Amino acid sequence: MNGYGLFPELLMVKDYQPEVSAYYYKEWKDFEMSYHTHEAAEIMYVMDGVCSVELLAKRKNRSEVTLKKGEFIILNGSVPHRLLVADTCRMLNIEFRFTRSNGLFPSMKQLAEQEESLAALFHDTDSFLVLREFHDIHHVLRSLVFELDASSTGLEPMAQILLAQLLIRIARLHQENMTEGASGTQGKYVQQCIQYLQQNYDRNVQIKDIAESINLHPGYLQRVFKLKTGTSIMAYLNTFRMEKTQMLLRQTEIPIAEIADYVGISSRQYLHMMFKKHMGMTPVEYRKSSPPDGQFVIQKSEDC
Repeated sequence: MNGYGLFPELLMVKDYQPEVSAYYYKEWKDFEMSYHTHEAAEIMYVMDGVCSVELLAKRKNRSEVTLKKGEFIILNGSVPHRLLVADTCRMLNIEFRFTRSNGLFPSMKQLAEQEESLAALFHDTDSFLVLREFHDIHHVLRSLVFELDASSTGLEPMAQILLAQLLIRIARLHQENMTEGASGTQGKYVQQCIQYLQQNYDRNVQIKDIAESINLHPGYLQRVFKLKTGTSIMAYLNTFRMEKTQMLLRQTEIPIAEIADYVGISSRQYLHMMFKKHMGMTPVEYRKSSPPDGQFVIQKSEDC
């Protein structure tokens, strides 16, 4: 990689495609790396623990960043850099470069012409970026590593697709951070919490599980959620469950005793109590007042 920008300028001039040159999981303990450089760009993602990365950019200006669980740095490998670990840190590292496009997939230039955030990332003059991931980055990283383990090179079709997807997601995350700032970051936490609730409302949801999925302290997540939405996480979940209950009562003939299980409520009696408090009528009364609309009928028997 030429220069001290994040990516080569040629990415926006000629057709190149990404290629993974190295990747590994590694747990570092009480470790101090020497300054080094390499041609590839690098992503250092912290899975657990804390570490520091020192960089010597233009005019030998030294920058030091601290990374903790759920944070990552993407850097220009030609910038002298080193890793420092005072205690223990488990990391996932991916190094990648760009080769001339073979024409089988859209090049980085073609993708950047359609994706504004990617074009902005390619034009970024910083030699490194530090970001906090929002679950999807980690998911794509893991999928990429699994694919690389199953293939022989970083040029396998699926590996190239996943690497391109990773760069787009990083670009979007960076753009959101630049435009929204700290308030936007908190909003992201809330969005991710809501997404978790909507995908797991039929299960026994606990705050600690949501917080762990977002890499946040449970108390902080609850405070941010209340600040942004005006309600608690569990109150939001209960309201969402009642909305799902209304839909099932209105659009299906699923027995009410079974609907409780569909929406993650422990018993029919508790569902009855919650629904009446929410709607001012029982599930049976609601169903009678809102006959099925015929869109989706699972059963034709009602035992309640």
